[in-house]
Amino acid sequence: MDGRGTLLQAQIEKGLDRAFDLRCLSLPPNERDSWFEMTERAIAALKIAKGDRRRPLYLCAESFGGCLALNVLLAAGDLVDRAVLINPASAFDRRSWIQWGSHLSGWIPAPLYPLSAIALLPFLASLGRLSRPESQALLAAMQSLPQETSSWRIGLLRDFAIAPEQLRQIQVPVAIVASGADRLLASIAESERLLTHLGNARRVILPESGHACLLETEVNLYQLLGDLDFLPPAAIALTPGCDRH
Repeated sequence: MDGRGTLLQAQIEKGLDRAFDLRCLSLPPNERDSWFEMTERAIAALKIAKGDRRRPLYLCAESFGGCLALNVLLAAGDLVDRAVLINPASAFDRRSWIQWGSHLSGWIPAPLYPLSAIALLPFLASLGRLSRPESQALLAAMQSLPQETSSWRIGLLRDFAIAPEQLRQIQVPVAIVASGADRLLASIAESERLLTHLGNARRVILPESGHACLLETEVNLYQLLGDLDFLPPAAIALTPGCDRH
């Protein structure tokens, strides 16, 4: 939700840069756009990225970004060849305590706001599966977002809704990564819903992973995409011995 995209760096170093010409959509920390405005900006960025190139365009999004990606796929799915959703926050309404607690974010006294990020860490990640630098990077990302922006974006998650009939309109191939030990969102249940209604979806479950699974030492998104037969053709030749099923 911090919108910086910097937490993907660990995965880039694990092989993503071999398969993809990577671009990051960054949201300024003080930006409080609506879903519609963010979707329009994302579509404009995708049009620039696509240009007249013949390489397939992948849209990869995690958590808050997963909601934005679903909006983009619904509004302009023809721009995207494939999409990857990691623990999308479209599951936000599935846990009542999250709904209730989200209303309190704007009422936390300003001096205590940085400390609230520390309290949330065990819900955001399986800390035992993160290296110390990655844990510190996650905390820094959480604390980088001003309280007003954080409250605004949490409000967007409360309001986000995409109905089954809308999901069925999305025909782009989608890979879903769902964490089995996600303490923040009901990611497994949401992945089941997406699998049921999306026109062309496949899934991988990470049984021991927390919400911020891409920061975990043992998680390799490049390898997961290979296991799902979801890498672009040029990258498959670079992945000897990759198990397909």
